[in-house]
Amino acid sequence: MPDVADLAGKTIFITGASRGIGEAIAVRCAQDGANVVLVAKTKEPHPKLPGTIYTAAEKVEAAGGRALPVVADVRFEDQVAAAVDRAVETFGGIDVLVNNASAISLTGTLATSMKKFDLMHQVNVRATFLCSKLCIPHLLVRDNPHILNLSPPLSMKPKWFAGHVAYTMSKYGMSMCVLGMAAEFADKGLAVNALWPKTAIATAAVRNLLGGEATIRRCRTPEIMADAAHAILTRPARDTTGNFFVDEQVLREAGVTDFQKYAVDPSQDLLPDFFLD
Repeated sequence: MPDVADLAGKTIFITGASRGIGEAIAVRCAQDGANVVLVAKTKEPHPKLPGTIYTAAEKVEAAGGRALPVVADVRFEDQVAAAVDRAVETFGGIDVLVNNASAISLTGTLATSMKKFDLMHQVNVRATFLCSKLCIPHLLVRDNPHILNLSPPLSMKPKWFAGHVAYTMSKYGMSMCVLGMAAEFADKGLAVNALWPKTAIATAAVRNLLGGEATIRRCRTPEIMADAAHAILTRPARDTTGNFFVDEQVLREAGVTDFQKYAVDPSQDLLPDFFLD
């Protein structure tokens, strides 16, 4: 099966799509003429975080796609089920699921409240499993179905656990979904992969948690993840499953050589992301 030329007419279901990497992937898919289901709970502007599902929907439409903004909290099965139903009713099916929604608390064991622990595991692990479970029946009847989780390669090195064991457990839970579901559905032609950035990405989480504007200047823009996601989602599903992709590697394989265009400030040294040796 040859590579899919683009995502024109495909329906892309993206969680955490109101800002950052999720929004960037949505816009990149829209540039092909895709139908984009934007799933997030942000319907009103947040005092500290930019964007709502409605502003993201405007960007999707402006980029050439069709947008369906759906207010849903991915922690709750009934809300996710309703979002999936609306996607299928509106666009006739689902071709791609992007599990992007994520919660983060870079705290050690004693400093991590159980409320934060539960939030990370509900949004990162449980919601990834839940969204996959509810979308898979629709994905399996499509021509080139993909699930893409925004999660890191698995590593048992203690250094990736020591400073924030609860967060690492939750992100690795997303990656374990890739490992298991890729094998489970390999003979059905469903691709299940992970994508992770080589460097820190300029998002609200980085700005608020990792050092503000000085850190942002050492980041790449979300567009590098969007371009890498697009490159994966247009590969043949049967030949592209069970991989833990890194954005720069994916784009180099696709022939990209200019990475300066993704730098927030090309004069700054880039900040490596977590979980990559």
